[in-house]
Amino acid sequence: MIRLDGSYGEGGGQILRTALSLSAILNKPFEVYNIRKGRKKPGLLAQHLTGVNAAQVISGARVSGNKFGSLTLTFEPMMIKGGEYEFDVAEVRGSAGAVTLVAQSILPILFFADQMSKVILKGGTHVPFSPPFDYLKEILLPTLSVLGYQAKADLRSYGFYPAGKGEVVIEVVNRQKHNAGAESKELDFAERGNLKGIRIVSRVANLPLAIAERQKNRLLQKLHTFPISNSEFRISEECDVVKAFCPGTYLFMACQFQNIRAGFSALGAPGKPAEQVADEVFEEFSNYFNQKGALDPHLADQLLIFLALAQKSFFFTTTKITDHLLTNIWVVNHFLPELKIEVQEHK
Repeated sequence: MIRLDGSYGEGGGQILRTALSLSAILNKPFEVYNIRKGRKKPGLLAQHLTGVNAAQVISGARVSGNKFGSLTLTFEPMMIKGGEYEFDVAEVRGSAGAVTLVAQSILPILFFADQMSKVILKGGTHVPFSPPFDYLKEILLPTLSVLGYQAKADLRSYGFYPAGKGEVVIEVVNRQKHNAGAESKELDFAERGNLKGIRIVSRVANLPLAIAERQKNRLLQKLHTFPISNSEFRISEECDVVKAFCPGTYLFMACQFQNIRAGFSALGAPGKPAEQVADEVFEEFSNYFNQKGALDPHLADQLLIFLALAQKSFFFTTTKITDHLLTNIWVVNHFLPELKIEVQEHK
């Protein structure tokens, strides 16, 4: 059985999520201890436990330690079964836990199921310390399609902190139904290419539209002063009010380059000016754009497991080598020791 120290490196829930996916797909049992030990609230929280229970149902696993606050977990998978599933973060304990993080646990597994799957996830769709739903739909899934992993996601209702209660539907085509990346001998994400377009989404829930407009206008103002060499790129925008169980705001920016997509986002909060939300998004974009890497730091982290499972050599550049990425590589190497992943930092 593979044993993992959950406090290693970044020491967060990513260790558990990656381990669950690889365990189920490769049929390798694992034990993880010291789960999130260094966090303010250590152990399994609602969104982590939902991911564990979802992976258990999908893979028919024998599990121990799947309790709220648990610091240790063992997971012994059996057979992955596709089909229709529904998982609610709030079912474990009232929570606005991120559905996108639950998706990170089970999406890789469902690609290797025996049939197509449809999953309903309920919880937080736009909450702190997690990618917003927009990133999943507009950045991760289109990038996975290049690798031959086909899935689509739709948002039925928004869920902001603290109420949550959002709902997302993800449909996954099992990998056996298509020939994933058969033409390419190597998976290469080295160059982003020219910027072709920017899409801005500014939304508020149960708040005045003017707040969304301020977020959007501030970001546009900053972008218009930014030295983008390609004069042919286009900016599209959405700005509206949506319904949710509690107030919330967010700003999302999707960038389409010749060879890759990148996404940047920020959330509003009580007492936080709309202009600050826009400034945070612009700062993320600016830091990325002024570097030479192809993948934004979040995509590098999330894409790794799919590259590792592609059974081909791969190469990518990213604008920042994060602790998340290095910890993810550490987990992957435990399950795929034959896979040699090298990291080189260029300054």
